[in-house]
Amino acid sequence: MKVSLFITCLSDAMFPRVGEAMAHLLARHGVKLEFPQTQTCCGQPAFNSGYFDEARASARTLLEAFADSDFVISPSGSCTGMIHHYYPKLFEHDPVLLAEANRLVDKTFEFSQFLVQVLGVTDVGAVFPYKVTYHPSCHGSRLLGVKEEPLALLSHVQGLELVPLPFAEDCCGFGGTFAVKMCDISGAMVTEKTDHIIETEAEVLVSLDMGCLLNISGNLRYRGNPVRAMHLAELLYEGVKANVHA
Repeated sequence: MKVSLFITCLSDAMFPRVGEAMAHLLARHGVKLEFPQTQTCCGQPAFNSGYFDEARASARTLLEAFADSDFVISPSGSCTGMIHHYYPKLFEHDPVLLAEANRLVDKTFEFSQFLVQVLGVTDVGAVFPYKVTYHPSCHGSRLLGVKEEPLALLSHVQGLELVPLPFAEDCCGFGGTFAVKMCDISGAMVTEKTDHIIETEAEVLVSLDMGCLLNISGNLRYRGNPVRAMHLAELLYEGVKANVHA
């Protein structure tokens, strides 16, 4: 089967290690990731700003890039949620492209979804002896319903102490263009989020979306707090490497 990586803009530009971690982890379970070079932004920033024609143009590029893929795997619940929930809306008046959009929806999975639901993997063989707290991103948990999969993967990591995050489901304040248009409100929201992270006394904050990680890690650094902010794939891969070299 052809399994393709949809890297997403933020991961490609600012978190390339996340894509590398996904590729290494999936290879251990017999999955070789393809990388269509023509892929681009999912169109969410344009869509959220009301530029539907521009969002549609980006979406058409992804339809073409992943047309012959059996599965499309993304490290982002937000971008995966855009495909699942808004691509059919973008092409609702074009029967041909709507059918292509629905095919892409059916084969596109967020990383932890693919590991748990498709491959049936909950234990990747990782060792990570740190206190960790988990922030569920809004789009991943609400649009996609990704709730149990990351927790199942974290629960099988040897040595990891998972501590509950107070008000975990509250938004971190990023929200894409919201963080630019409503920066004061966004700043207050992320400060409240990091207050709760610091309260847990966790050494590591893990999440599924680069937007959340960018926002939270920036606020933590601004406050001089040493908590590491990591994508789930990064944490699992670091734990696998630690176990192999132990």
